[in-house]
Amino acid sequence: MPDALPFEPLVEEAKLGPTGRPMPVIPEPKPVARHGNARVVAMCNQKGGVGKTTTTINLGASLAEYGRKVLLVDFDPQGSLSVGLGLSPHEMDLTVYNLLMERDVDIHDVVVPSGVPGMDLLPSNIDLSAAEVQLVHEVAREQTLQRVLAPALAEYDVILIDCQPSLGLLTVNALTAAHGVIVPLECEYFALRGVALLKTTIDKVRERLNPRLSIDGVLGTMYDGRTLHSREVMERLVQAWGDTVFHTVIRRTVKFSDSTVAGEPITTYASASAGADSYRQLAREVLSRWPDA
Repeated sequence: MPDALPFEPLVEEAKLGPTGRPMPVIPEPKPVARHGNARVVAMCNQKGGVGKTTTTINLGASLAEYGRKVLLVDFDPQGSLSVGLGLSPHEMDLTVYNLLMERDVDIHDVVVPSGVPGMDLLPSNIDLSAAEVQLVHEVAREQTLQRVLAPALAEYDVILIDCQPSLGLLTVNALTAAHGVIVPLECEYFALRGVALLKTTIDKVRERLNPRLSIDGVLGTMYDGRTLHSREVMERLVQAWGDTVFHTVIRRTVKFSDSTVAGEPITTYASASAGADSYRQLAREVLSRWPDA
């Protein structure tokens, strides 16, 4: 009779997350003693429809739930961020355009409440499209947004800038004003192709205008783990960007469209939904990456 094999205890393997890496335990954020010394983050990707505005609204609302005072900056002439929070683009007295172009307008004149406690909004509409042309003739045109946001740094913990889908002067202004960049990226092949150009732009801004600029993370959005295509794109994303890719991914759900129509974040519209939980997890992961957050 053969000897019995010695007992080998089963070693539990770390659970793999949707990015194909072991899913870490993301700590709960510590409460802040006082507000101020804001971290400015540009939500940037020159490809449209990748989830920049959705991420700006819902990440901002999730950070506000964790006690952070948040300012959202709508820096896209389409004004989707403002519309997504229930504002009418035709009924705005002052917008970020007035703040950029008129010396006598103060940021406090333009900021409006978002409807979410702890989160304010700097709204925008189609007027902002004129700023790109008018700023060309300004001295230090790339630093205009940084200059007008300066008074808000002492009042907020986080300032999220929703950029337009281009790499023009407005986006360069946002990158010059920012400490970090979050790149939302649809889990789809064509979305991967444009990221190299975005990285080149970020490197140029860091080299010439803003040495402190860093990439805070790349966020996979519209992920569908049931499709091989989504999984392959995520795998290639991790190969290219490594640990810069957030462990959190945002899955496709109709709840995001519904909450946009309702003019509120998913964290209040469908608080118990998987989409709301994903953005709360992203908020924890983002705060764990930021120094002094």
